[in-house]
Amino acid sequence: MFTYLNPKIRQKLIKSEKLIRINAQGQNIDPELPAESGSLSLNIIGPIPLPLNIGNTKLQVLWYAAVRTTELYQVESLANQLRETGEQNLFSKLASSMAVNSVLIVGDPHKSESPLVRVHSSCLTGDVFYSQRCECGPQLAHAMDRMNEEDNGGYLIYMAGHEGRGIGLWAKAATYLLQDEGENTYQANKSLGLDEDCRDFSDAAALLHYFVEDRPIRLLTNNPKKVNDLKSFGLKNITPTKHLAGITQSNKEYLKAKRDWGHLIGDDEIELLDK
Repeated sequence: MFTYLNPKIRQKLIKSEKLIRINAQGQNIDPELPAESGSLSLNIIGPIPLPLNIGNTKLQVLWYAAVRTTELYQVESLANQLRETGEQNLFSKLASSMAVNSVLIVGDPHKSESPLVRVHSSCLTGDVFYSQRCECGPQLAHAMDRMNEEDNGGYLIYMAGHEGRGIGLWAKAATYLLQDEGENTYQANKSLGLDEDCRDFSDAAALLHYFVEDRPIRLLTNNPKKVNDLKSFGLKNITPTKHLAGITQSNKEYLKAKRDWGHLIGDDEIELLDK
């Protein structure tokens, strides 16, 4: 299974409560029991101290790694189904089942009555290569800055299986070529036979249930769909908090496509941020 660890190390981590398992509602369950078929559960390792240096901001955070309790045969079954049916949208399910997601805790958000939260979808080109075709990298850095400025910090949920809104890096590369031919980011997905947004937020919701419990959250996002998706998993008290950063001439059209798709961002804000 993808959560495999040396049995002795695994037992040591469980005994020290550095390896736990939670269900979809964020409740602790026995990490020794076999995973129940058809039900979501996550294995979490941490906390792990991480000193970070992001731009001009230096901070100490706690890192948790989280992965679904997924048996290998379940992943193989999804892969076979993908090959047999050609249903590209199954890729998001396959990616979610294998992704190791992360939680970064900045400061002491457990003290906050309404903590600041960012659920950030992985973007290799933006977060790592600093590409300006999107604003993902600056949004990630700005979220960390905002949490660092908060009295009690915040929670950053980093979704590793969300590359290209859930289509994966390979398909995302193809969409970039289609965008260079004139399609926008959503049209390019459709041209590949994919949904405009394939992301699965069930893992993010389970992590928020565990770390935030039933407190209201201020979610750094401009995307109403993300809010609705998280609410569908039982996180009812979410206040969207506008989160704009990194808009340049290179990604203005990309941002306009997101606006037309439903993101809460106006032309005046796009022009203002680029000055």
